[in-house]
Amino acid sequence: MNRPRLKVDFNEMVQENLVLLSKVDDVIDSEGKSLKLSEGLPISIYEYNEYLDGTKEYLLADGFVELNNPNINGLWSKAAKWCCRINENGIVFKNT
Repeated sequence: MNRPRLKVDFNEMVQENLVLLSKVDDVIDSEGKSLKLSEGLPISIYEYNEYLDGTKEYLLADGFVELNNPNINGLWSKAAKWCCRINENGIVFKNT
């Protein structure tokens, strides 16, 4: 399945398999296409980091869009409307 790919910050994990995704409904995916977020939408997420020593790090995961619930996820998460629930495959780390 060709899922839209969205950039996230894996430092914004609110649960072991839940990361903050967006403050708004309409986002731009990694190919520059507009995407309207909705409950249950299948997506891929990623984070890319490049370090001073030249190491490139990719963090990748697949999951589904989910409404954020600050009462469960903590009031600090209230700025985000949407989260991504990461599937059972978890987060894949790749270094180059």
